[in-house]
Amino acid sequence: MTVLTFTLIMLLGAFLAGFIGSLSGLGGGIIIIPLLTIVLGVDIHLAIGTALVSVIATSSGSASAYVKEGITNMRLGIFLEIATTIGAVGGALLSAIAPTSFIAVLFGLTLIFSSLNSLRKKQEHIVLESSNLAKTLKLNGTYPSQNGELISYGTKNVIGGFSMMGIAGMMSGLLGIGSGAFKVIAMDNIMRIPFKVSTTTSNFMMGVTAMASSVIYIQKGYIEPGICMPVVIGVLFGAMTGAKVLVKANPKKLRIFFAVLIFFLAINMIYNGLTGKI
Repeated sequence: MTVLTFTLIMLLGAFLAGFIGSLSGLGGGIIIIPLLTIVLGVDIHLAIGTALVSVIATSSGSASAYVKEGITNMRLGIFLEIATTIGAVGGALLSAIAPTSFIAVLFGLTLIFSSLNSLRKKQEHIVLESSNLAKTLKLNGTYPSQNGELISYGTKNVIGGFSMMGIAGMMSGLLGIGSGAFKVIAMDNIMRIPFKVSTTTSNFMMGVTAMASSVIYIQKGYIEPGICMPVVIGVLFGAMTGAKVLVKANPKKLRIFFAVLIFFLAINMIYNGLTGKI
């Protein structure tokens, strides 16, 4: 395979990854890593490093819009980022010594969990009264409704959410994905933050988390500019296209379709990991 052919396949695959990731809400890394490892035969560590760079690019682009709209809870995100950064560095260090077969199987299991989580019914949780620790840290906030009216909310179980964020960061550093499913669970289910706020704050945090773990991957030589460049370009354009399609499409049907697709990708990753093909 020539360099040009390899680059074109990566560019097209990254575009599809960004497109599917945008429509499914699970990020492009879930497609990029199987594409690079299974289809193109790239070492899984290089694939993870590439996926982390794409997460930084996509998160930086979309997070700014949510911050501008006043939906993202910046103070909460910065506080929880302490846990995710520590976890991300630990996960990146673990990735360097963990067997590739173990990483592949764990990646597949995480994909299954993420796809199932994307199908669950999202319920809006609005807690008016914050816990004592949340009050001390001033983690409550407001966000605009569709009518432009500001909705106030409180925060619960700060320690539980902080702990889950450490796990989310470790999974991000180990597997090269945004681990948005874990972050949303921490904020939505544990800390009882409104879903709209938790998803946008999670998006804001993803880029910072990926940046922390990517430093380790750069030091280990697992980030190759020749692979990262076409992937980042493809993912960005794919995500932008997916966002436009999402406005006109039926999101429930799309999530079901892509959840099934991601499930089969997960089974493929687990199989290749168990058989030692990765």
